[in-house]
Amino acid sequence: MARRPLPRILSSGTARIARTREIARTAADGATDVLHPLITVSRGLRKLAVLARRKWADTPKDRRGPTLALVAGCVTAIALVPFGPLLALVSLMGAAAWQGRVRTPVRTGPDEAEAGRLQSLYEALVPYFTVPEDPAPLYTHGGEWTGALHDYAFDENGRLTELRVSYPAYFTDGEAESRARIEQLLHAKSGRGREYRFVWDEEGNQLLMRVLPALSTAIAAQRFVTAPGETVLGFTDAGAVQRTVPVTDGEESRDAPPVIWRTGPRSTEPHLLAVGRPGGGTTTLLRSIALQALQHGDVLIVEGGGTGDYAALAGRSGVLAVECGLAGALTSLEWATHETERRLIAANRARQAGHPVPDDVKRPLWILVDRPGVFGHLAAADGRRDPQELLQVPLRHGRAASVTVVVAEQSDSLDTLSETVRTHTRARAVLGPAGFDEVAAVLGAAPHTTPTPEVPPGRGYARLGEGPVLRLQVPATPDPYDDATSEAHRRAVLDLLPERQDTGGGEPDPPDDLTPAREPSAAPAPVPAEG
Repeated sequence: MARRPLPRILSSGTARIARTREIARTAADGATDVLHPLITVSRGLRKLAVLARRKWADTPKDRRGPTLALVAGCVTAIALVPFGPLLALVSLMGAAAWQGRVRTPVRTGPDEAEAGRLQSLYEALVPYFTVPEDPAPLYTHGGEWTGALHDYAFDENGRLTELRVSYPAYFTDGEAESRARIEQLLHAKSGRGREYRFVWDEEGNQLLMRVLPALSTAIAAQRFVTAPGETVLGFTDAGAVQRTVPVTDGEESRDAPPVIWRTGPRSTEPHLLAVGRPGGGTTTLLRSIALQALQHGDVLIVEGGGTGDYAALAGRSGVLAVECGLAGALTSLEWATHETERRLIAANRARQAGHPVPDDVKRPLWILVDRPGVFGHLAAADGRRDPQELLQVPLRHGRAASVTVVVAEQSDSLDTLSETVRTHTRARAVLGPAGFDEVAAVLGAAPHTTPTPEVPPGRGYARLGEGPVLRLQVPATPDPYDDATSEAHRRAVLDLLPERQDTGGGEPDPPDDLTPAREPSAAPAPVPAEG
């Protein structure tokens, strides 16, 4: 039996109903837009009426009569004034429109998810901030967090970025272990992978936790506005230092807070030790220091890694030598020892005679030693003298002779450094990924922030003598002959290099856009000490 088709009115009914609903919805939206002023005024009149009724109910009965008389007098005065009723009506409509406007609700507290996170953090702090003898504990299981956690702020992902924690007065905030436990807990509960700064207010029994923004990695090698004897190790957080210098950050210019290291006869930290893991940025730091030192002095480079990371400096004006071999390193450092002694003797004779110190003595001499532990192993295997022994005179007497020593070593080879190097390098820097204990062991003080496991090259901490521990980002100073170097960074480094010295061999020097042969340069001839 053949199936009959449905009547047309039934098959097209659904489409007609949907189209009718769409027309009705469009008409309602249009009417709402057209009547929006009327709706706003009506809502405002209703609010004004409610407000007037509340005021009348709150007025005492003995004052209602005078109030009615005052209102009647005002209405009579408005009626007698020309255009008074019209002005009153316009004023009433304006007040109603202002009262009936749609107001954006002001957020006065955390939402449900943020309140749950704060409550969880409060519960986690209970075992650390509670003792059984406390009659009115601030932290209790199942208590309210509002009395202990203040000044909170969250990011767009709902994670804490700032928090002030109040704790009881009997908490041992003067002990480093107690502080470390609380900081570790807050770090874990607030989100890992970020760097936090903790500020303890022992007088007020409060702890301020704040997430630090990442330091800029776009600042490349450039001429910094510094005085002679000042070296920019890198840049730190705003407010951590009292000085700024103009820099080019990417494509814009701004003022950045630098970490200034002062050297010379009046320096209290005349020598520097940089420690880091492979790829952490210690070689970048030494290259940056060399480019700045060549503006006013001479540089002697001893590279133990043998990777040729300083080949671009070889043969430049002011670069005395770039040594990569054990024999050249021993010869160069022996010359540096004699040069330090010569400068001391010349300066002493000039002072005794009442003459100014000679210019060749006042000209700074920089000795940059990268990975001296490698030379120590080679010297022990070959039965030769450890090159670090030749650094004793420059380290001990370099400040008076305008000789500065910078030593860079990997963190897994710190035991190869001699006691003299450890004692006289009072300026310290730790670059690359490093644990909390490792940073404290090198710098002599723990940082006030939480180190992160992954950092860009050149990121770390610095401490000058007994000063505070500062976050540090070294300016990008890569090897310009490395194929992985970007064109902008390569050109920035090449623009800072001095002119090449005339070798006198009749062959032209390799251009800066080609990779030169990486051969160790000849060591400077030893200068005998006077007297």
